[in-house]
Amino acid sequence: MAKFNFLFCSVLFHILLSPVLTQSAPESALVTQIPGFNGTIPSKHYAGYVTVDESHGKNLYYYFVVSENKPSEDPVVLWLNGGPGCSSFDGFVYEHGPFNFEAAKTKGSLPTLQLNPYSWSKVSNVLYLDSPAGVGFSYSKNESDYRTGDKKTASDTHTFLLKWFELFPEFLSNPFFVSGESYAGIYVPTLASEIVKGIEAGVKPNLNFKGYMVGNGVTDEVFDGNALVPFAHGMGLISDDLYEEVTAQCHGNFYKPLGQDCAEKLAKVDEDVSGLNIYDILEPCYHGMDTEKDLASKIRLPSSFLQLGTTERPLPVRKRMFGRAWPLRAPVKEGIVPTWPQLSNSNSVPCTDDEVATVWLNDKTVRKALHTADESVVSRWDLCTDNIIYSHDAGSMINYHKNLTSKGYRALIYSGDHDMCVPYTGSEAWTRSLGYKIINEWRPWTSNNQVAGYTQGYEKNLTFLTIKGAGHTVPEYKPRESLDFYKRFLNGLPF
Repeated sequence: MAKFNFLFCSVLFHILLSPVLTQSAPESALVTQIPGFNGTIPSKHYAGYVTVDESHGKNLYYYFVVSENKPSEDPVVLWLNGGPGCSSFDGFVYEHGPFNFEAAKTKGSLPTLQLNPYSWSKVSNVLYLDSPAGVGFSYSKNESDYRTGDKKTASDTHTFLLKWFELFPEFLSNPFFVSGESYAGIYVPTLASEIVKGIEAGVKPNLNFKGYMVGNGVTDEVFDGNALVPFAHGMGLISDDLYEEVTAQCHGNFYKPLGQDCAEKLAKVDEDVSGLNIYDILEPCYHGMDTEKDLASKIRLPSSFLQLGTTERPLPVRKRMFGRAWPLRAPVKEGIVPTWPQLSNSNSVPCTDDEVATVWLNDKTVRKALHTADESVVSRWDLCTDNIIYSHDAGSMINYHKNLTSKGYRALIYSGDHDMCVPYTGSEAWTRSLGYKIINEWRPWTSNNQVAGYTQGYEKNLTFLTIKGAGHTVPEYKPRESLDFYKRFLNGLPF
């Protein structure tokens, strides 16, 4: 009888509690329709703003995709794109969001959306955030907030998370991870450090923080700056002779030439690789806005070349146009960091075709459905903005990683091994420089019964992993493999 009463009370408790849990999320933030998508949304989506500074009217925009698996148990993962100044809708539209986007067939029409079988929401709750203020749909009523840097961005994002979990308390007990790519190699560890300091200080609500992931991430001036030359040599992009000459003349210091002879050899390296697609050396460069058909009519390309860099994604990876994006061998240094549009003196991201996302996110019906600010407040969505003045003021990330991993937080440092923007050689070198004991020696890891890359596991829950044939934005190039390593990392499984 006692057992029956216990079971009955337990069931009754859950019945009574369930409506509270399911209604905790703000219903006003619920996204009820996705323009361009005609099917049934496989899980709940929420979108809106969190005010991180009342006095300034500083508001950060989020888009939250509830897990399609077990929302109450699956991890909550914050996703941050880099730049600095790039919207995390880049990840949502082009990488691991719940939909694949197909360009509109006619001008003025919306892109067509289909379900993405490799969405990260298959196994987790994913929180996409536009950060800092001035990026994407995030904004401030005080324009002084558009001058910011690493430390302020980390502090504001931590404030956002504390307030966001107050709005969505049913997810507070879920394991929480922070992830991102490119310049988010700075955002992620600085934010993780703020989160840990908050936990140790007893800040409420108490976040169930477990670890973080960084993909092709900016990390350290020396390691990032020295990454290109060994990458170019290992990939067969420069000759043995040039590699030996530049190594001898520069004494292993490739990011800051100390003499004329070194500078001349480095210029030759730059010349040899300048015609390649910086984001993925396997992909063709599209000069200007030429289409594949136009290009093929001018140059006879073998079919094997046209297949380079192909993926399982049902829709093609964005065209990457010819042109220098981040300057080669130019690591992020202390001080003002130019945004991507500033590098190209335009309002677009150099070398990138972002038309699908731009058309979709600037459509009035889409903006209304996604609960964005009025056009009088945020006039336009851009993939990357030049509205902010951003300073790198946190220094090298190596000590951040060392402090976080020494406290037991899990870290996955992953790299698309054909990215020339932030080459894997730099990430491999700095993870090794931490001096941790190797637990699992360099070995292949598999996905779909194929070698998908290589991995090395260190003590302190640190893992370095490459994704074979992937470029700068790994899930865009290798969606199936990305979902595989993502799922294993979140579940603490071996690679």
